[in-house]
Amino acid sequence: MEALKRDAANDSEDKLGYRQQPHNLEAEQALLGSILVNNEAAQKVQGFLLPEHFFEPVHGRIYEAVLKLMDKNQVADPVKLKPYFENDEALSDVGGAQYLVRLAASAATIINTEDYGRTIYDLALRRSLILIGERMVNDAYDAPVDLEAAEQIADAEKQLFDLAELGQAETGAQPFSRALRTAVENIENAYKDPDSLSGITTGLSLLNEKIGGLHDSDLMILAGRPAMGKTALATNIAFNAAKRFADDRLVGVDPAKSKGAVVCFFSLEMSADQLAARILSDRANALYNGPEPIQSHKMRQGHLREDQFEAIARAAIELEETPLFIDDTPALTIAALRNRARRLKRQHNLGLVVVDYLQLLRGTGKGNAAESRVQEISEITRGLKGLAKELHIPVLALSQLSRGVEQRENKRPMLSDLRESGSIEQDADMVMFVFREEYYKEKEEPSQADQEKHLQWQAEMSALYGKAELIIGKQRHGPVGTIHLAFDKECTRFSDLIEEDHLPERFE
Repeated sequence: MEALKRDAANDSEDKLGYRQQPHNLEAEQALLGSILVNNEAAQKVQGFLLPEHFFEPVHGRIYEAVLKLMDKNQVADPVKLKPYFENDEALSDVGGAQYLVRLAASAATIINTEDYGRTIYDLALRRSLILIGERMVNDAYDAPVDLEAAEQIADAEKQLFDLAELGQAETGAQPFSRALRTAVENIENAYKDPDSLSGITTGLSLLNEKIGGLHDSDLMILAGRPAMGKTALATNIAFNAAKRFADDRLVGVDPAKSKGAVVCFFSLEMSADQLAARILSDRANALYNGPEPIQSHKMRQGHLREDQFEAIARAAIELEETPLFIDDTPALTIAALRNRARRLKRQHNLGLVVVDYLQLLRGTGKGNAAESRVQEISEITRGLKGLAKELHIPVLALSQLSRGVEQRENKRPMLSDLRESGSIEQDADMVMFVFREEYYKEKEEPSQADQEKHLQWQAEMSALYGKAELIIGKQRHGPVGTIHLAFDKECTRFSDLIEEDHLPERFE
């Protein structure tokens, strides 16, 4: 009889076109009861289950109150929670604060706690999917005239990504206590880390010390004039981060605790094989002990000795396991870049994005080109900063500098030299400049007829040879200043500079 009544009720609901959103109040009650009986049960679910995942709002508030008491190292049971819910109107219909006692009485066993939590989480995702689907349909029917379908697709993909990654269709405002907990966890991880890094390693010790690694949600700009080595430095950083991740994985380090990252290099200037050849040349030289370095242009021309080719083959085998992706699509739009980065985050847990370079990206293409170039760059920098925050990863973008640098006697770049838009400086969390005085001094070679001047020039060139400066012009999280690096032009490799007074003693 009861089954017939339920079937009749379901039929009437179907005829009315009304369907309840997916939920399971019994599972919510059993989970909360289990936590109230034994607070340790909360530890099995608090890593993925948030208060907003509960269908019944009062259940979410009870769960949140339990977590707050646990954070203070206090026991959360019906007696301790009663004062917080005595005047809660939502509980009045079910017996007021005595409802907490009934929840404890309906407790699931601690063994089943995670299963109940996963059920509640899964149903919350389904409700969010319904909400996203409804919005997509309504927006498609009532789209404004100036809204392109591609923009709606990008927005829908972002909402689906947020749901897949964060378990929420919209993040919205979050309690300060949750943000504080995350901040303390980051500080604790940096404190316990042997490298004293709070972010992803750059592979350069001096740079790591200065900035603490590449931080999640940060947009970093690496700028410089042509031939300064921007692409080389960005490639070195990308490879070092990817190799550290591969090495950590090999020794069993939890990927979440690795100081490396899965990297995607968006190369809008160089092709994927040219970039790969640079990385291969760098790594092959690290494995090669021959009399002269393996130069990337000689690799392309095939001018190699047998021992050099063997070093390249060994390096290629080693690099196969490096989680470094290269996307060399030309004239990529900022929207397309974000979509591809989201996909890699979802599929491969992307941890670092490198863009070479900023001015080659395209915006939405609206407005007159002459008037909107500055606006387009502003849109691109905002989009890259938004990508860093959305995926919770660092984004390193290369940028050109204006020609005004060449007109000055002191050619060290400044923030005002950033090309085409002040929004680059405004949106970036960090701005770094690559500067090699050797490049400019080389062009000042005097005539050999003036022997004194030529000898002085040679001495100055000798002092500058193989040296580069990385100038940190802006850093939200730390100090600015200059880092001195070594640069090997033949191998396009930056490394830590060892000053002459730090070299080991030589015995002859």
